[in-house]
Amino acid sequence: MNMVNNAPAAQAGSQEFRRGWGVVLAAMLGIGLGLSPVPFYTIGMLAPELHKAFGWEFSAMMVGLPIMTLGVLIVSPLVGLLADRYGVRRVTLVSIVLFSLSFMSFALNNGSIELFYLNWALMAVFGAGTLPITWTRAVNNRFDLHKGLALGLSLLGTGVFGFLVKPLTAWLIADHGWRAAYVVVGLLPLVIALPVALLAFHDVDGSLTSSAERRAALARRAAVSPGLSFREALRDYRFWLLAVAFVLISFSVGGLIPNMENILKIAGFARDDIVSLVSLIGLSVIFGRIAGGWLIDRLWAPGVALVMISLPALACYLLADAQLTANSARIAIVLIGMAAGIEYDLMAFLVARYFGMKSYGAIYGAQYGFFAFGAGLAPVVFGRAFDTTGSYSSVLLLAGIFLVIGALALLGLGRYRRFEPTASS
Repeated sequence: MNMVNNAPAAQAGSQEFRRGWGVVLAAMLGIGLGLSPVPFYTIGMLAPELHKAFGWEFSAMMVGLPIMTLGVLIVSPLVGLLADRYGVRRVTLVSIVLFSLSFMSFALNNGSIELFYLNWALMAVFGAGTLPITWTRAVNNRFDLHKGLALGLSLLGTGVFGFLVKPLTAWLIADHGWRAAYVVVGLLPLVIALPVALLAFHDVDGSLTSSAERRAALARRAAVSPGLSFREALRDYRFWLLAVAFVLISFSVGGLIPNMENILKIAGFARDDIVSLVSLIGLSVIFGRIAGGWLIDRLWAPGVALVMISLPALACYLLADAQLTANSARIAIVLIGMAAGIEYDLMAFLVARYFGMKSYGAIYGAQYGFFAFGAGLAPVVFGRAFDTTGSYSSVLLLAGIFLVIGALALLGLGRYRRFEPTASS
């Protein structure tokens, strides 16, 4: 009997992927080669070269990350509103081109740290359309039964390209110099993500060819899409609960990953061992994306998050141990990578389930802004803690506490909300 009852659902699920695989692929490449991972994973490789070329202090160059975060915090809600109004396809296509050009323009710097900071700000503004805000809207609209898995696959690119871009950047620097590295890495969105997006990335109104038809369809959908408006969401306690939870979670994960090499270095690990251990981050992010997406389709998402996001608190405790062993470091890095793997798709999933799709872009954009605030603030706090004490122990323990509090806060979201479409939809 169960097989009979489950057959229609299984068939509908397979039809979702048959119709939406192109959107998932385009989102995976667009997010993976976008503003979220590329500057974050390359700054650690490029900063020593900039120090050699211009004498800039490492801490001064890290200021670029908070500048980018502030830009994202300001622009993300606007990008979400533009995506709601004009469609995600237009926003993403334009932003891919502008992000690529702004990243490559780092190669033109002549030694001005002020120009370096301005470049980070412009990259945040121009590249905000490549963040998950836009891509996940189309995925959410295409999938229902397998929404979590589809979001996980879409966000897989951050793990894949996060794993690959470090050795690519290192090779480019060694053979061709840091300017060539900026240019070649900056070209990747243009030559890989843009062509696929042009061919395959369409929202549910992608079949409409006339601009007038598209605007009319978007207006109709905005009027009848089930869910809360942005103003209604701001009055809902769940919006602010999510905001607090993701600030705490992103602070912890965002502080751990860029400082991992130095954490292992002061623990006494050799350079080759550090490279080998740090490479586990990208692989565990990939696993976290797929496993997390599969689980939140089948289980209550805040409960899944409680487990997958609380466990890295153990990682913080292990890394704070003065007698850190290689096995303990491997366990800690895998747990951190899995948490980093689920955080983006969890955010997209929770926004869709608790606020609906009516103002998804604006609501997700605002939540992403809070997320970016925590992630951008963390490297500075971690760095200051190390500069002051010569150790990461205190800030690691603080990050572990934040992870547990953030995961527990998500339990307060309660049951999924049901939004019934109006009769006209």
